[in-house]
Amino acid sequence: MKNYLIKIFLLIALLPVIITAQPKPYVLLVSFDGFRWDYLNRNITPNLDMVIKNGVRASSLRPVFPSKTFPNHISIITGMYAENHGIIFNKFEDVDTKEVYQLSDKDAVRNPKWYKGEAFWETAKKNNIVTASFYWPGSELYDVNRRPTYYKKYMHNFPYKKRIDGVIDWLKLPQSKRPHFITLYFHDTDTYGHKYGPNSHEINISIKRLDSLVGYLNNELSKIRMKDSINIIFVSDHGMTEISDKKIVSIKNILYGLNYKFGGIKPLAMIEPNEKDFELIYEKLKRNQQHFKLYRKNDLPRYYHFNKNKNIYSLLLVAEHGWSIINDVKTIDLSKHSDKGNHGFDNNNMDMHGVFLATGPCFKSGYSVGTLWNIDVYPMLCKIFNIPPSPSIDGKLERIEFLLK
Repeated sequence: MKNYLIKIFLLIALLPVIITAQPKPYVLLVSFDGFRWDYLNRNITPNLDMVIKNGVRASSLRPVFPSKTFPNHISIITGMYAENHGIIFNKFEDVDTKEVYQLSDKDAVRNPKWYKGEAFWETAKKNNIVTASFYWPGSELYDVNRRPTYYKKYMHNFPYKKRIDGVIDWLKLPQSKRPHFITLYFHDTDTYGHKYGPNSHEINISIKRLDSLVGYLNNELSKIRMKDSINIIFVSDHGMTEISDKKIVSIKNILYGLNYKFGGIKPLAMIEPNEKDFELIYEKLKRNQQHFKLYRKNDLPRYYHFNKNKNIYSLLLVAEHGWSIINDVKTIDLSKHSDKGNHGFDNNNMDMHGVFLATGPCFKSGYSVGTLWNIDVYPMLCKIFNIPPSPSIDGKLERIEFLLK
C-alpha cells in the first residue's frame, strides 16, 4: 500500500512536467489570394478535394470590409477588423502627418507605426514558439519583435515551387530551430481574376495551377515524413466579381469646381470635403446617388465595422456591386485599365467570400460547415497552440473551435 501511494504521489508531482512536455503542433497557414469560395466547385481541384475529404471545409470565408488584400491578410493574422488593426486600404494617408501607406512603398509597408494589431507570430513569440513566413502582409516589419523568427522579403515573381521548397527547408531544421507556425502566400488567382475575370478560361487554369501546388506540397511533406504531423490551413483573403468599364461613377463630374480630398478604392470611395463646402458636397452627392450609397462616417452601418479609425474620411461612398467609383474618368485611359474582375465590395456579398479548408491532426475529418469569419482564424490558432490570445481581438473562438478535435 505504501509503495502504491508513493507511485501516486510521484505521478501527481510529475504531471505538470508531462503536460509541459507535450509536443508543440505544427501549423502551415496557406493563402491563395483572390480564390473565390466557389472555385472549389468546378471539378478541377483534385488535390484540394482530398483536403476536403480528409479534413474540414467551410462553405465560404467571410472577409472584413473592405474586401481588399492587405486589410484582410492583416485581419486573418490579428483577428481584428480593419478599423482596429489600422490597415484600412492598400493605400491611405495618415490624416495627421500626411504620410502615405501604399504597397509600392516598402519603407511604409515595413514601418511598424501603421500596424495596430498583434499578429499571431508576435503572440507565438511571446510564448516561445518559433515562427516563419514565406510571405504575408505585415511579416517584414523593421521591428524584430514584431515579425516572425524567419521571414522572406516579398518578391512577387519568386517561383511558386521554390516557396514551398523554402518551407520544407525550414521544417528540416534541427528541432530547437524549427518553426512550428509558418505562413505561405500565392497571388495567382488574384492576378488572373483581375485581368480576365472570375468566369474566364484563364482563371480556371490558375485554379488548376494552385491545386497542383497542393499536390507538390503534399509530396514534399511526405518525403520528410511530416505529412501526417502538420496541420495545413488553406484560406483566401477575398473573392472576385466581374466588372465593366461601362459601370463607372465619376465623382469629379458630380462635384465639379468644389474642393475635396478623394481616397479609398473603386468599390469604396472616401471624400473629405473642404470645411466650408461640406454640406454642399454632401447634398450634391446625395442628389446624385446612383450606383452607390452615400454615408456620413458615423452613419455607416455597424455591420461594416468601418468607421472608428481616424484615417477614414468624413464621407463614404459604397459602390453598387460591380460598379467602380473614380474621381476623374478623363484622367484614366479605360482601354488600358480594363480589368475584368475586382473586389473590395460589400463583404456580405458572396462574390467577395473566400475559402477555408484545413487538414491535420488537430482537425476533424470529412467535416463541412457554413460560412466562417476570417477574424476568427487568429483565436483558433491560439487554441491549437494552447496560448492566450491578445485581449484586443474582435474574433471569437466559439464561432470556429468546433472544427478542432
